[in-house]
Amino acid sequence: MTDHATTPGPAAAHQSIDTSVPHSARIWNYWLGGKDNYPVDEAAGDAYSAVFPGIVTVARSSRAFLQRAITHLVTEAGIRQFLDIGTGLPTVDNTHEVAQRLAPEARIVYVDHDPMVLAHARALLTSTPEGATAYVDANLSDPDRILASAAETLDLTRPTALILSNILGHMPDYDQARDIVGRLVDALPSGSYLAINDGSRGIDAAYERAQDGYNASGAVPYFLRPVDQITAFFDGLELLEPGVVSVPRWRPDADAEAAEPIGEHGGLAFKR
Repeated sequence: MTDHATTPGPAAAHQSIDTSVPHSARIWNYWLGGKDNYPVDEAAGDAYSAVFPGIVTVARSSRAFLQRAITHLVTEAGIRQFLDIGTGLPTVDNTHEVAQRLAPEARIVYVDHDPMVLAHARALLTSTPEGATAYVDANLSDPDRILASAAETLDLTRPTALILSNILGHMPDYDQARDIVGRLVDALPSGSYLAINDGSRGIDAAYERAQDGYNASGAVPYFLRPVDQITAFFDGLELLEPGVVSVPRWRPDADAEAAEPIGEHGGLAFKR
């Protein structure tokens, strides 16, 4: 069932999807084991992983971090509202699936601004009868539109979890990225949370070379950032233990083997 969906404008709805060139969201979907990709994306993904085989681990560790963070937010923090910006293509255990499996009444708003993701919005717009999901066609650089549209589904006077998973690296201007995060957090009430994970520098030189080469290819770039810059996105909030760490080391499952750090860092913080 769907609920409170935000209808995209005609221009967005009719943007053509070019399947002749690789697309970053479809490549990421391929690395995650998803099916919403084309041979050109698989070829690009395989070429990247030939340079840096660890990229599949990065992608899947990123998704696992998100699953653990959402589980904590629902079961330990009592959060029932989620604003997930930079949704990407649906694969397995998306935000609404994890949250509503634990709390069927949870309400989730997804935000993205990409014709490929928009084409798959129906796959995201599913919900338990008790809860709700919605999709907002908006760019991260327009936080006012995001908040206004999200308020059609979420009660932004109640604690809400803001999810920014592998999206801030798409913003080349670090100061602008910090400003936008601050504006979004400021709009949320006390008791809300911020979850961020993004690609990081200083851990894996092979990853950095592969990503720098990808950026130089003319594809939509994604910028790896030093860990201290990722940590600074949480300024003014209370970071939960263990802070901002390589994502496999953020509250791993009890039966998980000790993981080596990878070039993907994340954390979860509380707004008092």
